[in-house]
Amino acid sequence: MKVKRIFAIFLFLALLASCARNEAPAEEREGFVYIRGGSFFMGSNDALDWRAQPRHRVTLQGFYIARHLVTQEQWTEVMGANPSWFHGRGSKEPAPGESQGRRPVEMVSWYDVIVFCNRLSLLRGLTPVYSIEGSTNPDDWIANAGGAVPTIRNAAWDNVAADWSANGYRLPTEAEWEFACRAGTATAYNTGNVISDNTGWYMGNSGGRTREVGLKPANAWGLYDMHGNVWEWVWDWFGEYNAGAKQNPRGPDSGDYRVFRGGAWGSNVTNLRSAIRGSVGPWVTYNFVGFRLVRSE
Repeated sequence: MKVKRIFAIFLFLALLASCARNEAPAEEREGFVYIRGGSFFMGSNDALDWRAQPRHRVTLQGFYIARHLVTQEQWTEVMGANPSWFHGRGSKEPAPGESQGRRPVEMVSWYDVIVFCNRLSLLRGLTPVYSIEGSTNPDDWIANAGGAVPTIRNAAWDNVAADWSANGYRLPTEAEWEFACRAGTATAYNTGNVISDNTGWYMGNSGGRTREVGLKPANAWGLYDMHGNVWEWVWDWFGEYNAGAKQNPRGPDSGDYRVFRGGAWGSNVTNLRSAIRGSVGPWVTYNFVGFRLVRSE
């Protein structure tokens, strides 16, 4: 009888352990990290971060964010072609020992990225986040734009709507990106006030090209390449900050430029700072701008 009781206890504990393992959200097993909601000070009052002033308090609800930048391999699987500049021979080849497909995708506009997000959502049976003129099907958007993703400003594509309750893939908001990048820090970089070789890929160590994702150490929340390698598109239109506290901010309702964050392979040390903001028209592509994915909780 005693042996049976011991076996029953052992079986119960094993079942509890199994349940505990299964509590981890599927996204965490597929390369996403859950970021618990909380408050932080966004922006900076440092003169070097002049586009990120004033520093202000932001409160966010939880979200899932990808550990890695979207790679050339992932982009090609969804979109059928690789637009990246750093894809080919000579100076465009990966560094020795690195994988071409594991380098971040670049030469993608903000318009291109919202197409990717919805296509990936549809492929995985999820509810797409973005819609244009009432449709969540990117094929409709492209047909209405003359058969291709616009390469000049397009009013309909500037008015893309977002369903923030949808379970599909999307870009992080600017606030979500900075919260995730900082990972609880308030210093210039998530590695401290001075850059080191472990901070990320920039002009001092990149060799003048993108590098395979995930080679530098992750930040405290398990996210790679938040500083450097490629800048990252975010959702928001560029707008000036103000000192008031914010809750789940999503930027201005309209604007001329969409924001990108984090610095890149060709950036100087200042442009890798956690608060630094870049911006450009959403139809523009560069070989130093890519992105990572987010899902709402």
